[in-house]
Amino acid sequence: MTIREEWEKFEEKNLALNASLSKNSKGRVDDEDKCNIRTEYQRDRDRIIHSKAFRRLMHKTQVFISPGDHYRTRLTHTLEVSAIARTIARSLRMNEDLTEAISLGHDLGHTPFGHSGEKVIDEILNKAGLKFSHNVQSVRVVEKLERNGQGLNLTFEVKNGILGHSWSFEEPMTQEGLIVRLSDRIAYLNHDIDDAVRGGIIKNTDLPATSIKILGDSHSQRINKMVESIIYNSKEKGFVTIDDEVLEAMHRLRKFMFENVYVDSKAKVEEIKVERLLTELFEYYLENESELPDEFSVRKDSLIIKVTDYVSGMTDSYAIKKFKEVFLPRGYKVSIDENSSYRY
Repeated sequence: MTIREEWEKFEEKNLALNASLSKNSKGRVDDEDKCNIRTEYQRDRDRIIHSKAFRRLMHKTQVFISPGDHYRTRLTHTLEVSAIARTIARSLRMNEDLTEAISLGHDLGHTPFGHSGEKVIDEILNKAGLKFSHNVQSVRVVEKLERNGQGLNLTFEVKNGILGHSWSFEEPMTQEGLIVRLSDRIAYLNHDIDDAVRGGIIKNTDLPATSIKILGDSHSQRINKMVESIIYNSKEKGFVTIDDEVLEAMHRLRKFMFENVYVDSKAKVEEIKVERLLTELFEYYLENESELPDEFSVRKDSLIIKVTDYVSGMTDSYAIKKFKEVFLPRGYKVSIDENSSYRY
């Protein structure tokens, strides 16, 4: 018996009845020989961690554009989601490997400059009768774009969880996917509050009192309350869910964040520049297909999809670098003074 088979036996014996067993996965689009060591979901997790798209997350905005060292990036957000989701999965005896794979892959398709970038690209595509959603693009990344167009050939359950992590889409089919869907909201609500307070956008005393009374008045208290609500309610009901009172308190907190942080706040003062930068870059590549890297230009997709894949995959710093290369005269691309913080 291989180590993988031993672990599959362990899952069958120890996981909850409605947990996803790796041996029962619906599989991959392209069949592969089984690994002797790792289960199917372990392999998916490893493929995501070793992907270029995952590494790029460290240079993509969460909420604050060009923040200091202690603000969240898209990568640290992803790791916080994974930590929360694994705690819940372990407590409910769900499949931690599947939960972790979905968590680590859920934002692979996110744009540079956070949701500001997503909005810009969606508005551009809307004019062509198309839409852009980062969760859909995340699935495209793992199916079509990674490994020079070969994709990662992930299992059905991981891709379904990635697609369904967004609350505007249908719920995932697995309990592990539902855990990630809730964990994503827990993570971003709480760390965005933390970053907004650090940035002087809001004060802790500004948070809605009705939500704080239920959830707690500190970062750790709120996360603990939300996580416990999911664990205990799910144990009682036999499926992944959260207490209505806690969920409503989260909704009120999210509404507060949209009204005070996510829209028209000091955190968003750079958005007009982001809109101009990404729009100009997108239009440039639509007009100059030959300037696209070979890995994009050789594809059989329409030009607008090729440009979408290229621009949405950029990091913040790479988008700025390409903008300078395309639109600034060559002499203005170099630093004026190596000892100065003012640089082109």
